[in-house]
Amino acid sequence: MQYNHKQIMIMQTSLKTKPVVLTFSGHDPTGAAGVQADIESVNQQGCCCVSIVTVLTAQNTARFEDLIPQRSEEFMRQTELLLSETTIHACKIGLIGDARLAEVIAIKLTALESIPVVLDPILVAGVGVDVTDVELTTIMMDKLFTLATVLTPNVNEALSLTKTNDIEQAVEKLYRLGCEHILITGADEDTPTVNNIFFSQNKDPETYEWERLPGKYHGSGCTLSSSIAANLARGIEIKSAIEKAQDFTWNCLKSSFTLGSAQKHPNRFFYIR
Repeated sequence: MQYNHKQIMIMQTSLKTKPVVLTFSGHDPTGAAGVQADIESVNQQGCCCVSIVTVLTAQNTARFEDLIPQRSEEFMRQTELLLSETTIHACKIGLIGDARLAEVIAIKLTALESIPVVLDPILVAGVGVDVTDVELTTIMMDKLFTLATVLTPNVNEALSLTKTNDIEQAVEKLYRLGCEHILITGADEDTPTVNNIFFSQNKDPETYEWERLPGKYHGSGCTLSSSIAANLARGIEIKSAIEKAQDFTWNCLKSSFTLGSAQKHPNRFFYIR
C-alpha cells in the first residue's frame, strides 16, 4: 500500500486527543532502532510517545560494543514520576538489558489498569551480539509474557526462548506462558519472501507474505512493535493493528537510507519528499 498526503494528514490529525503510548527501550546512537524508532513510529500512527530508556548502547551500523543499563532505583523513580500524571493507553517493551529493570517493568505494568502491551523479546542485537542473559530471559518469560497482549519474536527468538526446533511447538509453549497473540516475523530467514505468521489462541494462524527487499535493516522490529502498540492505543482491533503496522514498516524499509557502512535505516518519514 502506498500512502498519499491526504491519508497521512488523517493519520496525524484525526484524533482531537492523541492516545499515549509508553515505551521501555534502549538508546541506539544511530537513531535506527530503540527509543528513537519508537518515538517516530508511534507519532506516525497519530499517537503521543512517552518513553523510559532502559539502557545506553555503544554501537553503529556495523558494530555493537557495549550495553549500559540504568540503575534500577533511578529507572523506578523515572517511571513512577511519569505515571503519576500521565494516562497510558498502550505500552511497548523493547530492549530491557537487565533483569532488575524487567522486575520494575513487571511491577509497574501490573499496577496499571489493563492496557495493551506489545513485547518485542530482543535477544540479539542486529549485528549478532547477545543482549539478554539467562536471568533476564527467565524474568521476562515468567513475569512479562503473561502481561503481553502481543508478542513479536522473530523465528530464532521464538525457538530459542522455548528451546524447540519447531514453530508450532514454540507457539504452544508461548501460549502456556500466558501469550495470547504472537506475531512471529521472518525477516531474518533465508526465504524468497518475508513471511510473518500471526498466531492467536483458538484461531487458525495467518501468514502475511511481503516482498523481500535487498540489504540488511536496523530497527525494523522496533518500528513494527511500536506501531502495533500505537494502533492498539487508538482502539484498533488486534488483527488490523498488526496488519497496519506491517504495512507501515514495509514502506519504511522500502524507502530506507544508508547512514553508515552497514545496515540501512528505516525511513519512518517516507512520505516526505
